[in-house]
Amino acid sequence: MSDSPRNAGRVRMSAAQRREQLIAIGRQLFAERGFDATSIEEVAARAKVSKPVVYEHFGGKEGLYAVVVDREVRALLDRITTALTAGHPRELLEQAALALLDYIESETDGFRVLVRESPVMSATGNFSSVLNDVAHQAEHVLGAEFKRRDYDPRLAELYSQALVGMVALVGRWWLEVRKPRKETVAAHLVNIAWNGLSHLEAKPTLMTRRGR
Repeated sequence: MSDSPRNAGRVRMSAAQRREQLIAIGRQLFAERGFDATSIEEVAARAKVSKPVVYEHFGGKEGLYAVVVDREVRALLDRITTALTAGHPRELLEQAALALLDYIESETDGFRVLVRESPVMSATGNFSSVLNDVAHQAEHVLGAEFKRRDYDPRLAELYSQALVGMVALVGRWWLEVRKPRKETVAAHLVNIAWNGLSHLEAKPTLMTRRGR
């Protein structure tokens, strides 16, 4: 039996192909509108399938969102981990900053999904969890450097959170403005981070609270 004119131009997809199509559409919609404003109806409409097809693959919007976020988390972590090849701490800072900016530039939709407000059920699989993983890696590097300089290595966690948070916040800003170019942004991030680390006081105090 030949296809009807309505279905003549439609290519049948395997279950795996359909799943990938729905993930790609969900990724785009979550990036554009966020979780709350995205509906299964719209995902289905863009894919030209019925709503039950989407439910069959993911069980609902939360399931689709969880798959999208999990992929982005792993993709970003893989990029940053792969980039960290240098032995010198300053070069590691450069590589981490550039890896994040590269991801923002090439996977803008994915980054938007990660930094948007996440539903409660996805609290452990979002941009914050990525930053914590990266900060944990940075903590080991800083801890070794602190020991070498006779600083308290227990403070390495505080500094690693500060450094990663700085890069991440600048990355969110650069996502919208895209100026200056990413290499310049990375260079200035490393400038403030490295020169700040190079002149750390062993026991800093607050000027406004001294003598109280």
